[in-house]
Amino acid sequence: MLKHLSPLFFLLLLLPAQAKKHFEWTPALREAYKKTLSLRFVEAEADLAKIRLNDPDNLMVLHVENYLDFFHVYINEEESEFKKLEKNKDKRLEIIEDEGDKTSPYYLFLLADIRLHWALARLKFEEYSTAFFETNKAFKLLTNNAEKFPKFMPNKKDLGILHAIVGTIPDNYKWTVNWLSSMEGSMEQGKEELEAVLNFAQKEDFIYEDEIYVYYAYLMLHLENDNEEAWKIINNAKLNPAENPLACFVMANVAMRTDRGDEAIKILLKKPTGKQYQPFYYLDYMLGLAKLQRLDDDAAVYLQRYVNNYKGRNFIKDAYQKLAWHYLLQGDMDSYKKNMNLCKSRGYTIVGSDKSANAEAKSGDIPAVELLKARVLFDGGHFQRAFDILKEKKPSDYLAEKNRLEYQYRMGRITHKLGRYNEALAYYQNTIDQGRDSPYYFACRSALEKGHILEALGRTKQAKAAFNLCLDISPEDHKTGLHQQAKAGLRRLK
Repeated sequence: MLKHLSPLFFLLLLLPAQAKKHFEWTPALREAYKKTLSLRFVEAEADLAKIRLNDPDNLMVLHVENYLDFFHVYINEEESEFKKLEKNKDKRLEIIEDEGDKTSPYYLFLLADIRLHWALARLKFEEYSTAFFETNKAFKLLTNNAEKFPKFMPNKKDLGILHAIVGTIPDNYKWTVNWLSSMEGSMEQGKEELEAVLNFAQKEDFIYEDEIYVYYAYLMLHLENDNEEAWKIINNAKLNPAENPLACFVMANVAMRTDRGDEAIKILLKKPTGKQYQPFYYLDYMLGLAKLQRLDDDAAVYLQRYVNNYKGRNFIKDAYQKLAWHYLLQGDMDSYKKNMNLCKSRGYTIVGSDKSANAEAKSGDIPAVELLKARVLFDGGHFQRAFDILKEKKPSDYLAEKNRLEYQYRMGRITHKLGRYNEALAYYQNTIDQGRDSPYYFACRSALEKGHILEALGRTKQAKAAFNLCLDISPEDHKTGLHQQAKAGLRRLK
């Protein structure tokens, strides 16, 4: 039978097998990655073009290219750009699958990480189903990779945050996740994995060091309700807001979410400027918001700059609402009405703050000035100033039911932050009793914050009851986020 085989067949057997392309973090790729995370996109693209010529067999270039596409889409939020760049995803995955070295721990990791980036990008454009299934596929790949390479830290970086998020999904949604996907995990599991990566990054040269600090800080902030630890972690990172707009965003964001409005303003004023940086107009929105929360006269300058320049989808309505609030607090009713009308006609209603802004604009209800002033001061961490505005008021001073509820709620939040826990618990309970059947979020948030106080005081049984009460209340706004925090609270108390 062998005599019938062509001599060419035997010649082919003697030829060496084609080598698989490799994954390597070379100095040039590290520099391109660093420039990408610093939003120096033009420089990063130039570096990547050279790498493709000089190091054509290194598939790690696809990883950095995907970061570049992701940040383009995530920052700009322009659908045409999203549709154009999305086509690169399948091409990259195909190249890695066909040509990548399957014995490398980066093989499955890159196939998963690319999918995760695009799943996150899809949320900007309400492609929720596709994002969910891409995340599930990434989860399977990461889980498989963890079995093959249990000590591979980049894998733990992605898998840790997924485990933590899955662990906080409310029970009424969990059946859907279990039915449609293989995702499982707990907050404790995710936290342990991220801590392992963080400890590794503190001792070894780890390319994703900045990312793991950010992930862990956000976990402490949103899932562990530990503001001080979140602030400590992000300040221990080697982030430089004066040289990196993304670092500026992260540090200011954590500052604002941990009641450090003055610190956020200092950070945002350091933001780097220049043609080498991709425009990041959201930083103007953040600065305008932080200045509004301090009642600065120039808050409108930055909010107006955001709505004038940003062509994306999110926080447009919210920015117009905040502009309106600024003018209302200054007594300029014409400018207030003008911006509330713009809030109705411009932007989208994807994120919660835009939905709330749009609902307020459509309702035509004008906020009570004292309550609004106390609210923005509170949000900026200026608790004593907020208390001084409301301390002489009482619920009966307000005719509208919403304002009476809000007064109780605001005083609860303010006295809570001032450490006056007994007063805060009384205000929260009044808000719950009077508002649990209303459409407003005040009672639901009051139950959540009551749980936080009782948890801090070690009154575990009562804290659990408060978190469960939060889950039983269904406001029209902020329900999902509040319920997720209550679920996280219950898990902490197990």
